[in-house]
Parts: sequence; C-alpha cells; structure tokens
Amino acid sequence: MARGNYPNCKKITLVWEGGAVDHPDDPGGFTHAGVTAAAGANYRRRMGLPPKRVDLWTAAEIDAFYRDDYWNGVNGELLPWGVDLATFDFGVNSGPSRAARYLQSVASVGQDGRIGPVTLNAVASMSGKAVVQKLCGKRLSFVQGLSTFKVFGRGWSRRIADIEAKGVAMWLAAGGALSGQAVKELQGEADTAGKVSGNQNKGAGSTVAVGGGGTGTEVLAGDANGWIIAAIVVVTAIVAIGLFIKSRQNKARADAYERVAEGAAPDLFIQQA
Repeated sequence: MARGNYPNCKKITLVWEGGAVDHPDDPGGFTHAGVTAAAGANYRRRMGLPPKRVDLWTAAEIDAFYRDDYWNGVNGELLPWGVDLATFDFGVNSGPSRAARYLQSVASVGQDGRIGPVTLNAVASMSGKAVVQKLCGKRLSFVQGLSTFKVFGRGWSRRIADIEAKGVAMWLAAGGALSGQAVKELQGEADTAGKVSGNQNKGAGSTVAVGGGGTGTEVLAGDANGWIIAAIVVVTAIVAIGLFIKSRQNKARADAYERVAEGAAPDLFIQQA
C-alpha cells in the first residue's frame, strides 16, 4: 500500500501543473497549480469556505484540495506505490472518477469509478509495474482522442511518460529492489522504448516512400485509377503520421526512463515521504 506517499505524488504532479495558466484552448479555463476556477469554487462551497480566487490560495489550501478531491478521490493511500502516482496524476488531469474507471479496466473489475475493496484486491494481485504501464497506456489513448490533443498532445505525452517511469521506479523501490537492480530495470525499459521508437520512425519513413510514388497526374486526368491512387496516398499519409506520433511518444518514454535511471536512485522516492 502507498501509505505516506501523497507528498511525493503531489510534488511530481505539481511540476506538470505549473502556476497560473489561462490557455484559450483549455476548456477548463483559468487554472492555478492545476486547480480550475470552477473546481476551486465548488470545493470551497462544499467545505463551507468563503469564495476566493484560486490564484490567491495558500499552499495549505492547495494541499487540502489535492488531498480531499484527488488523493482521497482515488483512494491513493491504499493503492500500491507507483500505482498511486499513476492514478492520482491521471485524476488531477482528467478527473478522479475517470482515472478510477481506467484503473478498474486494467484490473478487469467493474468500472463504477469508485476504488473500493474489489478494485484494491484485484490491483494488489497484479504486478505494480504492469498496472502502471497499462494504465498510462490507456491514459495516453484517451487523451489522443480529445479534440485538444493537437494543441496539448506533446506536453501530455511527455507528462504521461514521466509519470509512468517514476511510477515504475516507486513500485520497484517499495518492493525492496536494490538501487542498482532497479536502475538496471529502468534502463532496460528506456532501451526497449528507444528501439521501438526507432523502428516506428523507420516504418513511417518507409510508408511515405512507398505510398508517395504516384505523381498525381492521374488525378488531374480525372479517371478512376487516379482517384484510387489519391486515396492510397491519403491513407498512407495517415498511417505515416500515426507512426511518427507513436515514435515520438515512445521516444518520450525512453527519455523519461533514462532520466529516472540516471538522475535519481528509485529508493529516493521513499526517503522523501
């Protein structure tokens, strides 16, 4: 279980949430430290607190909000180390209920959005590393389907990769893996993701080379074959773009695992609690 790991998880998440942000393409509107104006106002009403702009909240108020709405919202205190980070950060970014449902999907239990004994027992019976990686994979697929992915996609991909690598590091450390052994495993994940990224990048290039062989003069002529060739070119371009995106995402994963492996021994995550 992840008892006492909330400070670590919040610290990692806040790095990604940043300070005051008011991006015109963000449907959440103005946010401060990841707290939207609407969510902050709702929270203060529920807690019987007077209205207050989120950018004027104290560190203690932000801490209470994160603990009450997000950490407790995914039952973080009872999740395994690393799984708690992956679920908590997902909840901060996309809502605790959604994060809970996706975790339940990974654990193959009913998806009611509430992490209770059934979900906790199912997760505890699995490899925490596998849970973290599968949950982050599902989270990445979810954000790719959002209309704002074209704006925030690269940042989201890097964030999810970072959370995955640090979540795996936490799980390894909590499981008693010696620092050297854990770093070796993390480096192995970095190497694997790097190779996958390279293969996907090559595949994208090959797809473009094969699919782009037509000149397009047939389309101008207006015959059926020309339109077929045009359709093939379009489909080829879509496949190539998809491979390029996947290659970039796996490169982000490789970089994240590399940073964790080289920059901090996994047991440091526990010592910070």
